[in-house]
Amino acid sequence: MKQLAYLLFGIFFGIVIYKTEVISWFRIQEMFRFQSFHMYGVLGVAVVSGALWVQLIKRLQLKSADGSKIDFSQKPFTKGHIIGGLMFGFGWAMTGACPGPLYALIGSGYLIVGLIILSALAGVFIYGVLKSRLPH
Repeated sequence: MKQLAYLLFGIFFGIVIYKTEVISWFRIQEMFRFQSFHMYGVLGVAVVSGALWVQLIKRLQLKSADGSKIDFSQKPFTKGHIIGGLMFGFGWAMTGACPGPLYALIGSGYLIVGLIILSALAGVFIYGVLKSRLPH
């Protein structure tokens, strides 16, 4: 039953990001070229609402879907965060797609995005192989 709830939420999320044009490569390219405020506005709303939800979860001590405590412990900052962030940003700029909307793009009929998903999966696999030798 939980999987059905996750599926329905995923479908709802896909419709929202499709209708708000967040999955549009044109909107993403506009953002990286500083030609439009659209994506910055969407991302700003996401950051503010995310911060509000984190505060709500902490204050009400809400639990995850499986009933376990949600932990917001601090993690050490390393140069790997900078390297990973740059790689993520470059991939986003080159493909015009963030990992989250890739499935919504496929659902919208852009089957070529399957190549980007395969590339992302290859990157995850390579990371898994090299993880012990990377800075963390």
